[in-house]
Amino acid sequence: MQEILAKIRDRTGVDLVSILSEELSGSELNSLLLEVFDRKAGQLTPSKLLQQYRLNRFVQPAAVDVLQLRTKELNTLQHLQQCGFVPLELSPVSVLGTCAAVAPVSQKKIVSATRGTEVLSDATNAIALHIADQKKKERSADVLKYCTTHRHVRTPPVKVKGHSPHFTVAGFVSAGMDTGSFTFEINAIREHFLALQSVLLQVFQVEVQYFKLQPRAGYRQEGQLADRIFNDIKNTFPVVIDTAATPNDYYQGIQYKAVIHVHGEEIEIADGGFVNWTQQLLENKKERCFISGLGIDYLSQIM
Repeated sequence: MQEILAKIRDRTGVDLVSILSEELSGSELNSLLLEVFDRKAGQLTPSKLLQQYRLNRFVQPAAVDVLQLRTKELNTLQHLQQCGFVPLELSPVSVLGTCAAVAPVSQKKIVSATRGTEVLSDATNAIALHIADQKKKERSADVLKYCTTHRHVRTPPVKVKGHSPHFTVAGFVSAGMDTGSFTFEINAIREHFLALQSVLLQVFQVEVQYFKLQPRAGYRQEGQLADRIFNDIKNTFPVVIDTAATPNDYYQGIQYKAVIHVHGEEIEIADGGFVNWTQQLLENKKERCFISGLGIDYLSQIM
């Protein structure tokens, strides 16, 4: 990408990136891009359109049984609702920077769009943004819990069997306030683990073999958190502490993986942990947020 940008700068004699990103207002940039895309679309013929369709990996249909997937999505939402998570139907787009502004994620991995939006690449970020907006308006200290199933689009190519540039994930988020003694943290993990067990067993007929707790930095009393949670839930869930995990600054305090066995293979099918997104959005260090993502698109293909 940098090589292409350097060629443009050499050919035009202008640093377009700096001008567009730093000297134009959001509305000016949006108007400019709308005109550019309108002209680009006007240059397309139907035959060129078909050629672009064949070449663009982001627009091809998914290789899934769509009726089975939709049935699994509905059943997943029903079970998550029974576990206390309120289902949401998210927009296909979110605010530009929904992920990159609060997490260590490059905007280059996301399909950015006009009108201050981006194609949704992580539903948990969008849910956290919705929760922060609710908290801001209602000034509530209640624990809010939402869930959704959504088709995500991400740009990095993944050469793994069963993966594609767009895929459906069930995401669920719990957000509340720090009340001391890790009360929110323990309750959130218990509720998410119970929800995962329910969905996997009742919808996909597979059991969680065990949960990995992976200690992460960036959390108050982080040295105590993993041990406290492990000791509190070890008699309820099959859980291990994984201290050999590679570094990850996406989560704070605890990251987890839910592991299943399918056709003799061990698969990490769900991932989640504590994030500081609502803290940042609401500028309040006492805010707490726990997220989970379950790969139901992948599950529907391998089960």
